[in-house]
Amino acid sequence: MTVKSKAKAAGRSVKDPADAGRKYRLYPTPQQAQRLSEWGHTCRTVWNVALEQRIYAYRQRRIRLRADEQCRYLTRARHDLPWIGDLPSQAPQQVLKYLDRAYDNFWDAGHPAGFPRFKKRTARLAIPLPGQAVRVTRLNRKWACVRIPKLGDVKFRLTRPLGGRIKNASIRTDSSGRWYVSFGVHIGRTATPPNGHPPVGVDFGVKQTAYLSDETEPRLMPQTLTEGEKQRLTGLERRKERQIVQAKKHRGGRYSNRLRRTLRAIADLKARQARRRLDFTHKLTTDLAKNHGLVAIEDLRVKQMTRSASGTRAAPGVHVSQKAALNRAILDNLPGERRRQLVYKCPAYGSDLSLVHPARTSQTCGVCHLWDPASRVSRDRFICTGCGHTDDADHNASVVILRRALRGPAAPPVPQDIAVNSTHPQAMPGLRRPAPVPGARVNP
Repeated sequence: MTVKSKAKAAGRSVKDPADAGRKYRLYPTPQQAQRLSEWGHTCRTVWNVALEQRIYAYRQRRIRLRADEQCRYLTRARHDLPWIGDLPSQAPQQVLKYLDRAYDNFWDAGHPAGFPRFKKRTARLAIPLPGQAVRVTRLNRKWACVRIPKLGDVKFRLTRPLGGRIKNASIRTDSSGRWYVSFGVHIGRTATPPNGHPPVGVDFGVKQTAYLSDETEPRLMPQTLTEGEKQRLTGLERRKERQIVQAKKHRGGRYSNRLRRTLRAIADLKARQARRRLDFTHKLTTDLAKNHGLVAIEDLRVKQMTRSASGTRAAPGVHVSQKAALNRAILDNLPGERRRQLVYKCPAYGSDLSLVHPARTSQTCGVCHLWDPASRVSRDRFICTGCGHTDDADHNASVVILRRALRGPAAPPVPQDIAVNSTHPQAMPGLRRPAPVPGARVNP
């Protein structure tokens, strides 16, 4: 029984959930930006205090507090503390609801989320609001404004229409201090029929960003920083180190205004790099989901792949700097973000997403299906020791990934210790998980 059917059976009103998101660049005035910053820190404090209260109540009395009970304490705090009372009343209530959801995800055995964590002062600011608390007015073809309680109208760049009814809103900052507003909207999305396009296997790499099984050349991510920007970033990093040493030596560790300007310039460059990287990722995943009926990728464990090799003081690691550079290169290609985007884009464009176990994909021949580590002669070269098939190593891996996703009764046998998805791609639309592997945990 679905959520809506359960609600109808219980006699409750069914609310349309937010099924799409819209994000826009917000342009507050200096006075509005100052107040939004204060509100963001207040929301962070409410989260931390509420989390500490829940931990204390459970340790002392084994009581599990929820948002409904904590809202009563919040009402008293708004009367006693002016800096909490200045915040719109809906914002801390939304913070407590999000804390409830964090606890629910932690208690869910099938969810990968861990225990809720405290938010640092240096974390990015966020002010959540319900949909009925905000109102959007279109000014012209490129601009609109959002009315925020206790703040008034704030302009934002209307880069795309909302397309639905606003269910929630969130005002956030990025690493460089730019403000953005995100809306969760209900557009009444329905199931998209299969698009009928051919399937494809994709191998996401480090040196070669993505190699498709039906293409002869890899897709490479453009440089996220120009040579001049790289040199400027290197110079700023060196300047920052010198200024931090001077601050510790002469100012007791307090940051000077020059050091703050240096940190702000570094944050601006890195935020620009992140926006360019995300733009390429969106274009890549949209093309994969729109032009293919089945997208097969590896079910990678990014946290395990990027684990530090430093070891402990008793047993120090080896090749620590090389492993750190590899971890940065892996994370720079956003493998987790690509997968997250494909999860919701594939059903929207009428395609399926298949997650294939990554074991031995780079050492198996895509023609004769022979597994032999000696076939991977170099980083970019694959020469099969059985049939002599020669190919680019990443392209051969993409062919193996597609074969495992499409494996049927007539396909050549695959070693039993390799878990593949034996279900036909058209039998289960949307996201499909590979068969469970003994000793391995499959996250939903």
